[in-house]
Amino acid sequence: MSTDLLSTPLLDWHRGAGAKLMSFAGYEMPIQYSSIVTEHQTCRTSAALFDVSHMARLRFDGDHSEDLLDHLLTRKIKDMPIGGVRYGLICNAEGGVLDDVLVSNLETPSQRRFHLMVVNASNREKIKNWILPHLADFPTVTMSDRTELTAMIAVQGPKAMDVCKRLFKCDPTKLKYYRAVITEQFGKPVIVSRTGYTGEDGFELIVRAEEAERIWENILLCGRDEGFAAAGLGARDTLRMEAGMPLYGHELSETIDPISAGLKFACTLKDRSFIGDEALRKIHADGPKQRRIGLLIEGKRPARDGCPILDDSGNPIGIISSGGPSPTLGKPIAMAYVDAASSKQARYAIDVRGKLIHATAIPLPFYKREGN
Repeated sequence: MSTDLLSTPLLDWHRGAGAKLMSFAGYEMPIQYSSIVTEHQTCRTSAALFDVSHMARLRFDGDHSEDLLDHLLTRKIKDMPIGGVRYGLICNAEGGVLDDVLVSNLETPSQRRFHLMVVNASNREKIKNWILPHLADFPTVTMSDRTELTAMIAVQGPKAMDVCKRLFKCDPTKLKYYRAVITEQFGKPVIVSRTGYTGEDGFELIVRAEEAERIWENILLCGRDEGFAAAGLGARDTLRMEAGMPLYGHELSETIDPISAGLKFACTLKDRSFIGDEALRKIHADGPKQRRIGLLIEGKRPARDGCPILDDSGNPIGIISSGGPSPTLGKPIAMAYVDAASSKQARYAIDVRGKLIHATAIPLPFYKREGN
């Protein structure tokens, strides 16, 4: 593998565990350890650990950092409580998505407040370069890239919270969804947020890079009797597809707006001014030209991203954005964009390498955990 690839603080552990490694967003990352299906099912029934340290972490300090972020994001940031976490999007002036991000409003034990933004790995430099010119308008705010200094670990699954709560100074089960806190793990600082990308309950940790392997192994040991296991990016992808969650470069891009993507909930359009607001208000008022839908594929052959969706006359009306097998449903699933006029159809035809297969429209998400 290329020596030019970046590595996470957990790479040596992955190698020692026999993970299949591949290049992903400039990093050498574990795709799977045993099998994607096994790791997927572990997450659905017990809990799985994911190394997501490749995700960029940008910290904003200083007075008015909330004003800067409010200017950049589709989601209102100014009214976030301490410990709040919000999903939002950074758009260009035309409303196209530059990235989807998580922003946390945090306070240290010494009562120093800051905001933390988690950015997709492939967009790290793009987003930093996008933000830099805007800092000039907010001279009291500083941005620092904390990606290389920290690691990020996701623990996801129905047993994640109760099993791991004894590992932290605070009880993470008392955190509401989309809430975060700075606490300790055996005397070392850790940010715990009740968030995830799998459709399961669980949490995501941000820890010092030098503490990552110790904390990773502590969690695995804590959950050993309950079947906790490491999982790779392969299972993370099948899990997020079942949960109907968008992936940048597939469901989101600079040519796709949040309204078309079904993410209106992450756009606070009333009484706000942010980059792309006028374009998004117009799209919302006029209605999007395309819509994201879910498809249950008939037969066993999956429809992968890029496959055209056709009308009865064989004309293209859309395209598959993500697709593959669903271990939970036992059938192939897909997300797609289709013309708004065609988005209410019950069935669709898909061209998969010259062969027509059919699919039934199904509401997103494909999977919801019990009690959600």
